[in-house]
Amino acid sequence: MARIKRARPSLLIVAILALGSYVLGCTPPKPEAESQAPAEQQKAPEDSEQTAKPDQANSASTGKYSPVQARARDFYAPNSEDLGPDEMRLIACGTGMPTARPKQAASCWLLELGNGDKFIFDVGTGSNERIAALQIPYNYLDKVFLSHLHTDHFGDLDALFVGGALSGRQRPLRVWGPSGATPERGTKYALDHLQKALTWDLDGRKGLTDPRGYHMEVTEFDYMGVNEIVYQENGVAIRSIPAIHALDGPVSFIVEWNGFKFVFGGDTYPNKWYAKYAKDADLAIHECFVTVPDMIEKFKFSPQGALSVGTQIHTAPEAFGKVMSIIKPRMAVAYHFFKDFDTTAGINDRIRTTYDGPLSLSIDYMVWNITKDEIRVRMAIVDEDVWPPPATDKPQLPDPNARIPYSDEIIGGKLDVSKVLQPTYDAINKQYGLHEKQD
Repeated sequence: MARIKRARPSLLIVAILALGSYVLGCTPPKPEAESQAPAEQQKAPEDSEQTAKPDQANSASTGKYSPVQARARDFYAPNSEDLGPDEMRLIACGTGMPTARPKQAASCWLLELGNGDKFIFDVGTGSNERIAALQIPYNYLDKVFLSHLHTDHFGDLDALFVGGALSGRQRPLRVWGPSGATPERGTKYALDHLQKALTWDLDGRKGLTDPRGYHMEVTEFDYMGVNEIVYQENGVAIRSIPAIHALDGPVSFIVEWNGFKFVFGGDTYPNKWYAKYAKDADLAIHECFVTVPDMIEKFKFSPQGALSVGTQIHTAPEAFGKVMSIIKPRMAVAYHFFKDFDTTAGINDRIRTTYDGPLSLSIDYMVWNITKDEIRVRMAIVDEDVWPPPATDKPQLPDPNARIPYSDEIIGGKLDVSKVLQPTYDAINKQYGLHEKQD
């Protein structure tokens, strides 16, 4: 496990802000449950590296702690815990608004299952940075499900596609998404043209890197399908239902595995399909837009625009609560708002006028571990200096013959720096038994 050798101010600030956001972001269903929350939040899975040893448990009961033994963590550190065979882990990689900001990327959710499968739901602007921070080998991050084609829900797909291939994904990126009312508004059209837009980028990597990850397999399904299966592999079924947002085309997803039910709403006005098919979910995500007064004050919307966008195109907090009171999930998760010190309370208060059940007001790097017995909610603390994780398979050597050559005019502009580069070639050739030469 990679360790951070020294604490930097930026990481300490991230930790303080993350823990503060967690306190504001998870509210218990009833006031009398508040006294139980800290104990539940600190409880680690039995098969985790962080399971308390007997002397740790005794220390907790006596109030005495060892000066040399580690205490159980109350945060999630990537690449530090096993995932149980009957467990799901959800990590928020983007929870914010259509305009991404350092604190919150746009919509992106990573769902990890105890059978080893991992699914990315939406990959909005700025979210690929969060995905990278989780230190998961990219061969395991090859399945993406798009709820719709606004850039705050798929704007970082190009970064995941190309950056993932560079960082060790040695297989095509598989993407599922809805059709549209016309072919030009469907996922296949959008991603075909995205790959065309990347022609220079992809051509410039030919013959230089492992070529296997620079391919995309797109599965477009009917956005009008109601509870239709769009994916079924390895004991996992993913269904889609229509959503109501901006134009015909958006969908919500329902994941069923091992007796668990996870629902990702994407963007939608409250609708009858979600109310019916998301019932009794273990964890249900639904958008909960910023309040209308804050849209007017902070986004500088006109009152008319704030009412239309905040209550008709998106779901207002009061309406979010109404939806959750109908479906009654084990945990309701609200997203799609800027979670600030002066916005969170207003959103929470409006939700609580219509819903009094378990609730998470999400923020980037919030983590939910879901078992049959409990749902543990924490914040992840990440290393900002992270490098790509190791590839799971042996890299394939690039074919130099696949390179597209420079024109004579461009190649003629090179300065001769071969003498200063040659010692590096000599050292690498000697160390690895190679015979590489400069161009």
